[in-house]
Amino acid sequence: MQTIVSQLDAAFRSAISAAFGIEADPLLGASQNEKFADYQSNAAMGLAKVLSEKTCQKTNPRAVAEQVKAKLAELNLLGEMAQEVSIAGPGFINIRLAPAWLAKQLGAIASDPRLGIETAASPQRVVVDYSGPNVAKQMHVGHLRSSIIGDAISRVIEFQGHDVIRQNHIGDWGTQFGMLIAYLKYGLHLSGSGVDPSGVSYPTGSPFDAPHIQDLEAFYRASKRAFDEDPAFQDEARKTVVRLQGGQPEELALWKRIVDETRRHYEPIYKRLGVKLGMENERGESFYNPMLRRVVDDLKAKGIAIDSEGAVAIFVEGFENPLLIEKSGGGFLYGTTDLAAIRYRVEKLQANRIIYTHDSRQAQHFTQVFTAARNAGWAQNVSLEYAPFGTMLGEDGKPFKTRSGDTVKLKDLLDEAERRALEVVLEKNPDFPESQRGQIAHSVGIGAVKYADLSKDRNSDYVFSWDKMLTFEGNTAPYMQYAHARIASIFRKAAGTGAIAPNLVPQLESPFEQSLAKHVLRFQEVIGLVSRELKPHHLSAYLYDLAGKFSSFYENCEVLKSEEPTRSSRLLLIDITRRTLATGLELLGIEHPDQM
Repeated sequence: MQTIVSQLDAAFRSAISAAFGIEADPLLGASQNEKFADYQSNAAMGLAKVLSEKTCQKTNPRAVAEQVKAKLAELNLLGEMAQEVSIAGPGFINIRLAPAWLAKQLGAIASDPRLGIETAASPQRVVVDYSGPNVAKQMHVGHLRSSIIGDAISRVIEFQGHDVIRQNHIGDWGTQFGMLIAYLKYGLHLSGSGVDPSGVSYPTGSPFDAPHIQDLEAFYRASKRAFDEDPAFQDEARKTVVRLQGGQPEELALWKRIVDETRRHYEPIYKRLGVKLGMENERGESFYNPMLRRVVDDLKAKGIAIDSEGAVAIFVEGFENPLLIEKSGGGFLYGTTDLAAIRYRVEKLQANRIIYTHDSRQAQHFTQVFTAARNAGWAQNVSLEYAPFGTMLGEDGKPFKTRSGDTVKLKDLLDEAERRALEVVLEKNPDFPESQRGQIAHSVGIGAVKYADLSKDRNSDYVFSWDKMLTFEGNTAPYMQYAHARIASIFRKAAGTGAIAPNLVPQLESPFEQSLAKHVLRFQEVIGLVSRELKPHHLSAYLYDLAGKFSSFYENCEVLKSEEPTRSSRLLLIDITRRTLATGLELLGIEHPDQM
């Protein structure tokens, strides 16, 4: 069904055109204070200025608003939608929605599994690039924001009916693999003394035991230490990367083993987070490697890239430092790979829209890459969008670290979240069956970590606080999850006492019912806003307000003990509320248990 805003927008545009013979944006939005109005148009001030310039006579904005209001009434443009249209201040046009009209809208979406939310009339193919862990390294908290923001954006756009292709651009190629493969090879040919035949020290039993690398970080650090301290190993590592790039079978097999081992570590983390990224979504640097030479040659041929101090560079207006795409000694860089990825996503995947969720410090990089791709003609009629995010901070205001100053591993963070959530859940409900405790702790703990991030504007840094994110009060996942579970509990109590009458049109007599109904019907507007701005915090804020309005309704309006038809009407209203909460949380990738 059409959103409330879109219906009001059409009516106001017609009224403005009829009153003044011009087209203008009504500048409509939800009122900041529902005591005064539900929606508000701020167009009169701008219209007055336009009309003053057109007639060379000063035009009063309030008089303009009165004329728009008169045309709305004269042409019956709002029909049964509005209970009242009024003018406030210098010319704000306030609209109060009619309860009977709201009730009909609720009745229309009651049996719709999509809650009346339309799918896109012209679906696009949207590529979303997010997460991007590096091979031979554990995922750490720095990967959290990209993973869950990218996942939420993907879910919302997919829910709108677009074809979303998720892309996990993993770091699985480069000169460091000479070092890693050489070290792995030495480890596989250890002598009993723990010293390999080439004389490189290699501790027995660590950092991996066949057939798996147990600690990726230890493996990476040990290989880096050997590279830094042993000239013989350094020389072998350089020879190894040449063999790898030349496609030698042994080196390729060991490279694949390291990649597979890394995947074995991060796939369970994606599963715990509920992030939709599997092997089918991976397009790492190795995938684009065969395309890089052509990228550089084509950009040089177009005059977009030039030789500069032995390297190949792209100079983008507004930036002092160029985008390097080939090093002076040969070899390609991140920018080369990103340009190859854009070209592939447009030409092969037929993308209409490409979205990148990455750290805000990469703003210059993506601006230069996007500019180069457009100048090369590789992104014509394609929207290239960068959705940057800030830094997760500790309560000391510094980047989130362990007490020893090390980077926090994502697995350790999630373990701690579930442990703390179990304590909180048992404190609130000590009688929870043993069989349910683990699952509830998982839903609450992981949900709390994700929501603490997704409820903040992604552009800002935010302070990570266990105590704040796990409370059942305020703008937190547990608060939202508890509201959902509370409604589910009402329906468990209602079971056996009579089902909701079919085809029921609810009654909205109480202001608390009306406030909840109006907010439910704004769901589609918020989904559209998230899709446009790529900011999941708009959805988080909507759900928080929805849970709050439900609480106010429940505290002031009896449900199960009400007489019919009020009882069924209110059950229908909270059922739609529960489904809206559930759908919204799912779009954020957060579970919503029926019991807490």
